[in-house]
Amino acid sequence: MPKISERGMIVPASPIRKLTPYADAAERKGVKIYHLNIGQPDLPTPQKALDAIRQLDRTTLEYSPSQGFLSLREKLTGYYSRFGINLSPEEIIMTTGGSEALLLAFLSCMDPGDEMIMTEPGYANYMSFAVAAGIKIVTVTSKIEDGFALPPVEEFEEKITPRTKAILICNPNNPTGYLYSPEELMQLRDIALKHDLYLIADEVYREFVYSNKPYMSVLRLEGLEKNVIVTDSMSKRYSECGIRVGMMVTRNKSIHDTALKFCQARLSPPLLGQIVAEASIEGTEEYSDECYKEYLSRRNFFMEKLNKIPGVHSPMPQGAFYTVAALPVDNAEAFCKWCLTDFRYKDGKGLQKEDLEHITGETIMMAPCDGFYSTPGLGSNQVRMAYVLRKKDLERALMILEKALEKYNNL
Repeated sequence: MPKISERGMIVPASPIRKLTPYADAAERKGVKIYHLNIGQPDLPTPQKALDAIRQLDRTTLEYSPSQGFLSLREKLTGYYSRFGINLSPEEIIMTTGGSEALLLAFLSCMDPGDEMIMTEPGYANYMSFAVAAGIKIVTVTSKIEDGFALPPVEEFEEKITPRTKAILICNPNNPTGYLYSPEELMQLRDIALKHDLYLIADEVYREFVYSNKPYMSVLRLEGLEKNVIVTDSMSKRYSECGIRVGMMVTRNKSIHDTALKFCQARLSPPLLGQIVAEASIEGTEEYSDECYKEYLSRRNFFMEKLNKIPGVHSPMPQGAFYTVAALPVDNAEAFCKWCLTDFRYKDGKGLQKEDLEHITGETIMMAPCDGFYSTPGLGSNQVRMAYVLRKKDLERALMILEKALEKYNNL
């Protein structure tokens, strides 16, 4: 039997989705699951964006330009200007979600065997894309007791070798919700300049900043214009994950032109997705404001109740809609799996009358955090949770979590 690839063997399974087979099996048995594991917004997509699909008047669904529609990229320059970021359409490449933007950045900046420094815990798919590109991930650890702040500059310096080509950050951070301050970003700027490194920033969650600490894009770091690459996405800010439209932004023409060659090889970003994306950018400011207020309210509600559960600790997230929590268990993955396979909460109070006949119980699904770390053993008692449900469902989910912990720790 032919062997699969070595990279296929070492690419990590997603900690966000790896327990899905157990969730599917539970749901087939009539279990209601509160999904805290995945950042799938439940808020409606802007009506203006939905109307763009319904009113589509085309006889052919053609390829778009490999870099994306010019009209969309022009509108995006207006969007970025709201954050003090001045760009031209030629500095933006449309991609198949923020995921492809990351892969394009890796492929354009680094060769197989090169190294990239990132903080851990970090978004697990960064590691998957790095494996696909043949890049070695080197981590510096941010700690829950420090609120997941940027580790000291000295720790970055210690990890730099002749093969180091880039530093990767996510700001606001997934999975921790931490927001890097302008001072922290300036420290990274100085390191990048000193060692001639790329600074790649995933800024998907810039719309969701809840801190008094000012938000700054790395695109505003003076003197680093040729070193910066930003990956971005329409998915979260407009609740349209399924259109798969993102973007890679850089003022470095060589990187832009290199990425474009990869884009030409994959032909075209999603046609229908770009149409929806373009309709989402202007005239949706009120929508965005309402979404922001809702997530802020959910964060405050969720975090207050989460930290009241005995033995649970989670720093207050300053952005995005995730938090990492330490649980009073030795093995969070085993606990998360047990919640799906063995634990059923039954009191009927959280269900609609029409659900009582076919719902056999309730439980929760979370993402175990060891998959967000590269260092073995770290995050073994931590989970990532996304507060993307209605507050009454968040309240119910946390009550079930508390009951599950009580039972699990008395087994």
